[in-house]
Amino acid sequence: MMQSKIAGMRRHFTHGVALATLSLITTPSYAAAAAADATPAASAADKGEATEIVVTATRREERAKDVPVAVTAINGEKLDVLNSSGLDIRFLSSRTPSLQVESSFGRTFPRFYIRGLGNTDFDPNAAQPVSVVYDDVALESPMLKSFPVFDLANVEVLRGPQGTLFGRNTPAGVIKLDSAKPTDNFGGYGSIEWGSYNTVNAEAAINMPLGNGFAARFSGILQRRDDWVHNSATTGVADKDLEGYRDLAGRFQLGYDSGDFHALLNVHARDLNGSPRVFRAGLFKQGSNDFNAGFKKNEVALDGYTEQKMTQWGTNLHLDYHFEGLGTLYSITAYEHAHVTSLGDIDGGNVYIFPPLALNQSLFPDSTGDIVRPREFSQELRFASEEMGGFRFQGGVYYFRQKLGYDELDFAFPYTTQAANLDQDILHTDLNVNYGIFASGEYKLDDLTLRAGVRYSHDHKNDLVTGYAPSFALSDTLPTRAVINGSDVTWDASATYAMSRAINLYARAATGYQGPAIQDRVTFGSMQNTAPKQTTISAEGGIKGGTLDHKVNFALDVYWNRTKDLQITAVGGATNSARLLSADHVLGHGVEAEIEARPVPNLTFTASGSYNFTKIKDPNLVVGVCGALCTVTNTESVVNGTTVAHVNGNPLPQAPRYVANFTLRYGVPLENGDEIFAMTDWAYRSKINYFLYEAKEFRGRSLIEGGIKIGYQMHNGLELAVFGRNILDQIRSISAIDFNNLTGMINDPRILGVSAKIKF
Repeated sequence: MMQSKIAGMRRHFTHGVALATLSLITTPSYAAAAAADATPAASAADKGEATEIVVTATRREERAKDVPVAVTAINGEKLDVLNSSGLDIRFLSSRTPSLQVESSFGRTFPRFYIRGLGNTDFDPNAAQPVSVVYDDVALESPMLKSFPVFDLANVEVLRGPQGTLFGRNTPAGVIKLDSAKPTDNFGGYGSIEWGSYNTVNAEAAINMPLGNGFAARFSGILQRRDDWVHNSATTGVADKDLEGYRDLAGRFQLGYDSGDFHALLNVHARDLNGSPRVFRAGLFKQGSNDFNAGFKKNEVALDGYTEQKMTQWGTNLHLDYHFEGLGTLYSITAYEHAHVTSLGDIDGGNVYIFPPLALNQSLFPDSTGDIVRPREFSQELRFASEEMGGFRFQGGVYYFRQKLGYDELDFAFPYTTQAANLDQDILHTDLNVNYGIFASGEYKLDDLTLRAGVRYSHDHKNDLVTGYAPSFALSDTLPTRAVINGSDVTWDASATYAMSRAINLYARAATGYQGPAIQDRVTFGSMQNTAPKQTTISAEGGIKGGTLDHKVNFALDVYWNRTKDLQITAVGGATNSARLLSADHVLGHGVEAEIEARPVPNLTFTASGSYNFTKIKDPNLVVGVCGALCTVTNTESVVNGTTVAHVNGNPLPQAPRYVANFTLRYGVPLENGDEIFAMTDWAYRSKINYFLYEAKEFRGRSLIEGGIKIGYQMHNGLELAVFGRNILDQIRSISAIDFNNLTGMINDPRILGVSAKIKF
């Protein structure tokens, strides 16, 4: 009874925040326009003026050139443009050096890869080596990492191990998102975009000083798109139109400032209703990576279940107290919860035949799904000292507890109703507890700054699998349980040398740790199994700086890393099983560069790129392949009657060799203070492998996506513009399913639209 009441309170809370957010977003802007005369001047960043780049990669605010970490910051107008037209957090893919983002769940399960390190596993309990830290709270569940991006002050991408200050599961890096915080100035903004397929991106925020040290900020976002993919199947239960969504999220922040003491309460919620990822059977032409004859981006034929819903809410409390002459004590307490239902037609077709070589043809029907319920609590205490004779330090303790429950569902064919077709409900109950102790210090000696840090982390995982699957035999006898523990000491050491007032050299060595893992699928030949902890050691060096007037800022680095016991999952193959594997080690090295320049008044140019090389080093590692349909280019052999591929020497999945992007903005100021402007942005990634083994069909072609925005910005804060995303309408497969029917997924189509924004 108590659990039922709590669940009801949560539903009312989520719906209340959602309605408040919708009201905030859809309120007419007349009041804002009336207050335009009191509008504060736009920030220097918004006007494209030269500014110093400041980041928080070391848990302190520092100039980017002083930080011995490869970090890219995105904010201001550039962030607004890249995050336009209803995109989710995947908009970051290829927008910074060495970063890729993709998903086989659509808007609910982003997978991140930095310098080639990531995890292609789609299991809800999969751990990723890239951490998402939203408002200084590390989100473990991939579902929670999908919270919409809106009203942000800054996005930072930290590359390389960040184990000392950010903890475990950061051996590849960190995606750090920071919301705009309440201030003692009244103001805000409202924006709305409308484009192709009735795409709507509406966002608003209002900041309100309350007096006596209190201030509040309300912000929200509504993103929607019509179902733009038509389902031509005449049988089954799949929706007739797909790929649409309505995603609503809101955030309330209450801040308090009394001089030495600060407090910030953050409450946020999300409600998503849309389609799951659309899988396309027979997408690839056998023997090549070209699309099959008859492919149309806006048409599929599916017959299985297609449903995706997500509600999420969370809260965190930041407290800090400054001790004069000593430093500041910080406390961050956070709780996150989500409920996700995602059902998909995994085979991707509606015609069942052997061999399935044409569009919409599958080997056999398979409609599956998950109901996922992650709950996460974390507590951090951290003390950061003031500078004392050139020395300063920070250290603290961290505790994290995740309880993850999810139902793994399967539906029998022919499809009629969910209740009648449900032939599997495997219940997973996972417990993950982590705690850490860390310390970091730095010493400045004239032009040389030395830094070092260390962290001890311990993980405990307990995985229980129960449930039933009466239609076919289970691989394990249920219930089955796996318990695993792991610990590690991570460290980093760096030196920064000031060549001049504007240019620094740096060198850094660091280690990273990913906790031991449990794979708990128990059907289709899959067995519950475990993998030991994964550790990374990395070395990098570079140069950062620019001109003293900040009209040019640049960074260049080279790196090398070695990851031992890499956790990888071989999913699919001829038997459609899943195995958690541990590769002996993986090598990586590369070069990363970025530049921001304002060569002439009113012109801003940014560019960045990377070269990333990865290689699996394990002569004994073999994985199952897709069967007779795909053209495997690795050495194959037969083990226990199953054809396997040897992957020693292969690159990692979703690890393009080259990534590049640039933006260009030019404004024409008018005598009355208004401005006419144009901005374009482009991103490129080279070919990728989808899986651990190599096959002609599963070698993704290179992708280039571009955007453009042309607008008129008035001195009173009103902006009107036209825009386009993926303006070349280049359609590529960005991932695939190893399911013996050459199934793939494509990127978003071209979106053209208009926008309006008012600041006050």
